Amino acid sequence: MSLPLRRTLCDTSAVVRTAAVEAAALAGHLLLYPSGLGPEPWPEWPPPPGCGHAATGRPHGPVLLLHGLFDNRAVFLPLRRSLRAHGHRHVHAVNHGPLAGDVHDAAVRFATLVVRARDAYGGERVGVVGHSLGGLIARYYVQRLGGDEHVHTVVTLGTPHQGTRSALLLPVLPSARQLLPGSPVLAALDSPAPGCGTRFLVFWGDRDPLVLPSGNGRLHHPDLLVENVRVPGAGHLELTVHPGVLARAGRALAEAVEADRPGAPGPDTLLSA
Repeated sequence: MSLPLRRTLCDTSAVVRTAAVEAAALAGHLLLYPSGLGPEPWPEWPPPPGCGHAATGRPHGPVLLLHGLFDNRAVFLPLRRSLRAHGHRHVHAVNHGPLAGDVHDAAVRFATLVVRARDAYGGERVGVVGHSLGGLIARYYVQRLGGDEHVHTVVTLGTPHQGTRSALLLPVLPSARQLLPGSPVLAALDSPAPGCGTRFLVFWGDRDPLVLPSGNGRLHHPDLLVENVRVPGAGHLELTVHPGVLARAGRALAEAVEADRPGAPGPDTLLSA
């Protein structure tokens, strides 16, 4: 068999594999979707006396989860299980309404929830995980609204940090237009962010059908502390169920709770088993 033919067969096999995993992830998510339509319970707020860090003498490390466009909190069920396995007991998924506004509006609403989480859990800074558009909302909050004061780590899954051409399919939606390469929102995020101490762990799939080109899922900014992690063969929804991604995200957030201090920018890496 010739080398070009072997390469063609390997590429075809990889595409079929990605499509099959994406279809399975989508089917599972559609089954869970109704369970995520309503808001989930939050702890009593303001917290009663004796609750939180002062009562336990150790940080809680709350984690907030932000879903993507046309989605809800149900997409994070596998991640929540993984986070609990890594010791995170205070995890809250946020349903937001990108159809009713834009990235800025969603980030402003998210800001109130971050403060609420800090107050409810003894003042500890929070970790955030965002899938797709959710990652961009979290980044906007950190960079443009002073959120780095409250957030120690942002983990993004399949977020189009450099925009995506697939947003052309939804030109009537403000939040979709802001995902286009070169949009005003992305230009604002490319502007200087001196002193931003929030760390970013960025997972991107090199076969993501919604982030086009897939490399636009990487985050490059001279002022941010970023580690980009390429997930070979992964699509868009797969990143929310990929065992390696979930485990690494959980470890990173757990370590951040203990350290909660700025690190140094890391090189691009490759997810390994």
